[in-house]
Amino acid sequence: MPDTTCHMSISLDGFVAGPDQSQDDPLGKRGMEVHRWHLGDERANEADATAEGWLMRPRGAYVMGRNMFGPIRGEWDGEWDGWWGPEPPYHAPVFVLTHHDRDPVKMEGGTSFYFVTDGFESAYAQALEAAGEEGVDIAGGASTVRQALAAGVIDELTLDVVPVLLGSGERLFEGGESFEFEPVETLHSPLATHIRYRRAG
Repeated sequence: MPDTTCHMSISLDGFVAGPDQSQDDPLGKRGMEVHRWHLGDERANEADATAEGWLMRPRGAYVMGRNMFGPIRGEWDGEWDGWWGPEPPYHAPVFVLTHHDRDPVKMEGGTSFYFVTDGFESAYAQALEAAGEEGVDIAGGASTVRQALAAGVIDELTLDVVPVLLGSGERLFEGGESFEFEPVETLHSPLATHIRYRRAG
């Protein structure tokens, strides 16, 4: 079976998004600081370019949480179709965890968003079926990644550790009791340390 992957940027104090996420601050207050290694005006060195290649490699399907898909809470209203404009970067089926039904949204470039109301296991099973031999990526945010880690489905986890302290927000490893991965590759730049882990054993 192809690997299930996950790639997250994280602050030194363990946050992948800042507090007070909104349409104006999709990653919360100061949350963009943990992504400037790949969203800034220039890369620090070749390590960032290589890690961006890991991040953007094509996958057969994705699983993400509703908070990552957009700022709307509760029942769906309006025509919100994600942060990414008419052609999102996924080019594959994306299964969005939510508590509220919504019809699928088909976008340009092959991305289709499917809204799953019966939990992570259902979303992941649907993603596996859709991905075939191309593999699944757990796209985020923090809660969805924690559920994937608890379910033991991630084979490869990449963390971009950024030298900033956010102080509060969405903590990736909140409540975790073990880390069953071992580092297999580390790249360094002034903007981030990129660590690629594989599931131990």
